[in-house]
Amino acid sequence: MIEAILHALQFTFMRHALAAGVLVSIACGVIGTFVVIKRIVFISGGIAHAAYGGIGLGYYARYALVPLLFPALAATLPQRPGSWPLVGAILFSLVAAVIMGLIQRRTRQRADTIIGVLWAIGMAVGIVFVDLTPGYKVDLMSYIFGSILAVQRAELFIILGLDVVIVALVALFYKELLAISFDETFATVQNVPVDAIYIVLLCLIALTVVMMMRVVGLIMVIALLTIPAAIAGRFARDMKRMMLGATLLGIGFNVVGLWLSYTWNLTSGASIILVAAAAYLLSLAWPLLTRWTRVGA
Repeated sequence: MIEAILHALQFTFMRHALAAGVLVSIACGVIGTFVVIKRIVFISGGIAHAAYGGIGLGYYARYALVPLLFPALAATLPQRPGSWPLVGAILFSLVAAVIMGLIQRRTRQRADTIIGVLWAIGMAVGIVFVDLTPGYKVDLMSYIFGSILAVQRAELFIILGLDVVIVALVALFYKELLAISFDETFATVQNVPVDAIYIVLLCLIALTVVMMMRVVGLIMVIALLTIPAAIAGRFARDMKRMMLGATLLGIGFNVVGLWLSYTWNLTSGASIILVAAAAYLLSLAWPLLTRWTRVGA
């Protein structure tokens, strides 16, 4: 396996893929821990799918608005969309996260209804913008199903910047995030701005899911966000160790998944998720396996 990975790293796209996997795993490990503990997996999925509206908006801006408004600038841009869809997804997902959080906290509507509506609106807006964009949109499949092997250098810098922002904000508001994750009532009594911190958490989730779209795609983004943290939570005794464990597991899943996809010519995103799922099932069976081992001894 190590020999195959070293051989694969001779190619630039594999080095970019490995770097993207490591960077994404850091955000997944940190933010996924809060998602699992606070049990907001569904709202994370809503943010992820609403971000598709930003992808469509990014494509439309690159291939329709810029050529119309700034033809001289459009002539200097490369044919590939570059980071435009990613930037659009960041902006759109942040807006969706804030709207979801405000409506959920300040109205009596059921949270799942709100999330479902915004989920559908985001996807519909993205599809409409894609339809309005001239040309053939083949690259869109990489955002729906993931294409870690197609990550570009500019996208790596964006992902790195998002990692820095996420880790810095979590470090800055760690105590407040910890408080609202376990007991919002107690946090309110302690004068913690629960609503504001909850919005911050949703925005961090939005940034994280945007990072993961290029790795595993919108369809499987929640699996990579939650599985490493869920496994780490079964063995870690405190939140910081859970974050560290989830980060290391995420890195391991990405490395093994990339190795499998390279060796067996498989889709990289699906390979990563299957490795993570197998590890999760093993963690569930681990108590039974250890019990049988003790009985047999």
